[in-house]
Amino acid sequence: MNRLFLPRAIILSIIWLMAALSVPVLAETIADEKRPIINELKQSVAQLETKLEQSLTNDEELAAIKLKLDDISRKLLEAGVSFRPRLTEINSRLEQLGAAPGDGQPAEADVVTEERARLANEKAQINAVLGETEDASLQVNRLSNKVITIRRDLFSSTLSQRVQIDYSMGANVTTAAGDQLTALGKIVRSWWRFVVSFKLNSFLAATFFAFVAAVLLELGARYFLGTIYQRDPEVESPSYLSRLSVAFWSTLIPSAAVGVFFATTYFFLDYFNVLRSDIALILRSVFSSAGLVYFIYRMAKAIISPDMPAWRLMPIAPRSGKVLLALATTAALVNGLDYVFTTVNQVLSSPLSLTVAKSLVSSLLIGALIIWIALLKPIQREDDGEVHSWPKLAKILLFGLGAIPVISSLGGYIGFARFASQQIMVSGAFLIMMYLGFLTARAIIEEGAFKSTKIGHGLQNKFGLDDSSMDQAGLIVGILINLMVLLIGLPLILMQFGFQWSELKDTFFRLMTGFSIGDFSISLTGILTGVVLFLVVYFFTRWFQRWLDTTVMVRGRVDVGVRNSIRTVIGYIGLCLAGLVGISAAGFNLSNLALIAGGLSLGIGFGLQNIVQNFVSGLILLAERPFKVGDWVEAGTVSGTVKKISVRATEVETFQRQSIIVPNSTLINGNVGNWTHHNKLGRIEINFQIPMMDEPRRVHAVLLDVVRSNPSVLKNPAPYVALTTMTHWQLTFDMYAFLADITATTDIKNELRFAAIERLHQLNKEIEMEKAAAAAEAEAQAKVETEAEDEAVVQKDADA
Repeated sequence: MNRLFLPRAIILSIIWLMAALSVPVLAETIADEKRPIINELKQSVAQLETKLEQSLTNDEELAAIKLKLDDISRKLLEAGVSFRPRLTEINSRLEQLGAAPGDGQPAEADVVTEERARLANEKAQINAVLGETEDASLQVNRLSNKVITIRRDLFSSTLSQRVQIDYSMGANVTTAAGDQLTALGKIVRSWWRFVVSFKLNSFLAATFFAFVAAVLLELGARYFLGTIYQRDPEVESPSYLSRLSVAFWSTLIPSAAVGVFFATTYFFLDYFNVLRSDIALILRSVFSSAGLVYFIYRMAKAIISPDMPAWRLMPIAPRSGKVLLALATTAALVNGLDYVFTTVNQVLSSPLSLTVAKSLVSSLLIGALIIWIALLKPIQREDDGEVHSWPKLAKILLFGLGAIPVISSLGGYIGFARFASQQIMVSGAFLIMMYLGFLTARAIIEEGAFKSTKIGHGLQNKFGLDDSSMDQAGLIVGILINLMVLLIGLPLILMQFGFQWSELKDTFFRLMTGFSIGDFSISLTGILTGVVLFLVVYFFTRWFQRWLDTTVMVRGRVDVGVRNSIRTVIGYIGLCLAGLVGISAAGFNLSNLALIAGGLSLGIGFGLQNIVQNFVSGLILLAERPFKVGDWVEAGTVSGTVKKISVRATEVETFQRQSIIVPNSTLINGNVGNWTHHNKLGRIEINFQIPMMDEPRRVHAVLLDVVRSNPSVLKNPAPYVALTTMTHWQLTFDMYAFLADITATTDIKNELRFAAIERLHQLNKEIEMEKAAAAAEAEAQAKVETEAEDEAVVQKDADA
């Protein structure tokens, strides 16, 4: 025993020594790798905390700090998670080593003791780093909550703060406004002199590139969208879908073109260092306001359509429509000027009284314009053509929206009044536009609607799609329009309620790249990628099926049934492959399919036996091919031609053109007759019933001659006729004939029956004629014999 124990102890000591030598390097590497990262993150948190105290009144800076804190929190979490595999390994090895020997127990090897100490030391170091990580995470969460609270309080104070309006300071405000305009003029003139002197080429290049981008977008929309984008004055009564589409696209595309022009101009001016910091802020506000005013103008014109009443979405009279268009555009212009002058006030550090006066005037004007709109009588009824006021509910809503900024402004709540007027104009315009987009999508989804459009008509002519495919394409187009409306409109509305673009962009990035619900991680980008890859593999499989069937197997003279089996197997393999590729690309772990398989096994045990049995039977049919597409089969009471073999059931078409779906398990477990299994050679049987007669051999000879003389009947095996049954009044003959194509039996049987009937009628006539001749001959013979007897009697009498 001692001799055996000694080598084992030496080997065990060597193993533990090698492990111990590797542990310090690994522990030191992990600590050295993670601790600098965590220290850097802690330093960033401290800097953000200092910056937070300096940005208590700047919502944009607060939003940027919140995003940076979220990024730090994510990095701290990743750093903490990276220690888990090593901690798991250390705990496992400590369990293998066990506890240190107590008093009175045999001493363990020194290498084991050293190994336990090293592992415990490494674990303590990792726990210390994890403790620092958790502390930093708690600090980040505390700062994030503080930022959220500050932003909420800042927003609430802006809306709820009441300003004491001093109407006696009108002259001072007017003077201050004049001074600000003069200062603004000096800033703009000085910048323009700088541009003309040093940056004129850059300014012209930026404007040119922006103009080209906008024109390309506009021309592309005109070319690809056509009548969906432009109104056709020759159409007297366009459909509701056409009016919706024109209103939506004629608002979106020109507004997008103007937005592209402004955004591209600003980008290149900034890229070429043409803008100063103060001019950049003012120019950005001018571009934003101008784009918004143009957007509201295009939308109002598209809905009202005062120049083309046939294309209007609302029954607005042309004259009232022009007034309504002017009022809506003026309200948007006032709101845009308010935003521009707010930026100017910030740049020039204008006095508070001027800012309050500017917001007061703009809010009152916007409210008054909305009330003016409510007082109009724009509705033109189609029945009598007279002009009427707004519907009662719409009129009350318009009066309420106009009264909110007016009452709030006069009450001193300038911040709330300005916020309300901004939401009424901007958010209202975005909501109306989104509503038009949703209505357009819903109209396109309607059955038969998409094919009536120019794009749908072009797709149908180019790809030869049927009505069902066009309806499916319309459903996809409607879904895409809804997604586009949400992706564009929802961020624009959220930004009006205080959300910063950086926040929305970061949130969208998280949604697309992945977010967690419990222990389950979801990535919209992964899901979309999985769907795209699934469709790519699926359509590639369909194309490969058609190519293999119509090109390779047709030229190879492959049997139709074999082609169907190969095509079906390839289709299911491609579908499974597309599913696996899509699931993998979507980020789902395929090992989790074991849970699904377990649930499926339970389902099979409780109620899916028949489905699985049919599925397996279908695979057997496709592999063994006891029958194929085109075969004539008989299964129970079903007799007909096989039209399709799938993995669940087989479609059999009877000779009455009735399609019967037969479960595959029935075909596997039952007796199935296949008339055309190896070839189409087969035998037909025709039954003839003849009245009892004296010459059955002549009937046999006639029927045999009939079947032999038919060109469709094979000579080898030779046909034959048999007398099968006989009664005292009837004879039954069965005619047997072999055909090269058993599926063409109907015409041949008819021909044989007609020929047999004709020959039997002829035979019957011959027999009757023979009987008549025999009877006449017998009668003549009897007459001769009678005459002879009479002569004999006469002669006898004469002799007597």
